Amino acid sequence: QVRLVESGGGAVQSGGSLRLSCAASGINFRLFEMNWYRQTPGKQRELVAKISPNSATTYADFVEGRFTISRNNVRTTVALQMNDLRPEDTAVYYCHTVARGNAWWGQGTRVTVSS
Repeated sequence: QVRLVESGGGAVQSGGSLRLSCAASGINFRLFEMNWYRQTPGKQRELVAKISPNSATTYADFVEGRFTISRNNVRTTVALQMNDLRPEDTAVYYCHTVARGNAWWGQGTRVTVSS
């Protein structure tokens, strides 16, 4: 069973920083692309960042250099460092991967940014 467990969400003021972490189990972690998505009420879940097995990274346009995704293949974790947070970054953030023909999601961690 693939399991993804996020942590690190919270409430910060505009301009603040948070570091999200996702612990993965049940997969040969180093072989899989890992992704961070986010969702706000009434909107579809959107991709924030992704990191390939060889650590190539891709970011959504709205990131604008503020976030950094990284992975630790020994600890089987993927992190999202978020700096210069804005109120529009308020969302539930989800860890995601595709493995064994299925999409797997964590339970989400809430990020709230106040102005």
